[in-house]
Amino acid sequence: MISTTSTILAGSGLPAIDATDRAIIVATQGGLPLVARPYHAIAESLQLEPEQVMERMRRMQQVGVIRRLGVVPNHYAIGYRANGMSVWDVPDALVDQLGASVGSFEFVSHCYRRPRSLPHWPYNLFAMVHGKSRDEVEAQVAQIAAFLGENVRSHTILYSTRILKKTGLRLNRKDPQARATQKITG
Repeated sequence: MISTTSTILAGSGLPAIDATDRAIIVATQGGLPLVARPYHAIAESLQLEPEQVMERMRRMQQVGVIRRLGVVPNHYAIGYRANGMSVWDVPDALVDQLGASVGSFEFVSHCYRRPRSLPHWPYNLFAMVHGKSRDEVEAQVAQIAAFLGENVRSHTILYSTRILKKTGLRLNRKDPQARATQKITG
């Protein structure tokens, strides 16, 4: 069984987690098991009840220890070889509203605002579009352009040229007092 001493994610400003929370984070930070009942598998490996794992993960998400749970597909492996970040110059006063709408297009995997870097980079709205070909991506970007209409001053598409394997925040597996680390590998 796991002990329950509390620790704080060093320097993060996040609420304290105990050894059980930490063990759940370590067990899931590389992804959930690809089985019919992943939380049950995690619970079994940690000698916990599945409901306890699920409740703790919900609580950690509510307080911000876990920011997000989501699927991270390998687009290339499922046939989407043309991946383009469409970037848009839209009015700052409308960027949040327009971004929410653009993000709801089924072919947009993520959409967010970024600061401009004038005069060289006028874009403030970014939307990742995936297609099986560049022609498909360009047709999808044309749909976004039609939706945005007169709100677009300019836009372009930046295509992926290589796959980067990205990971989120990782806790050191061995030392509960160690600082969390951010890894991005190419």
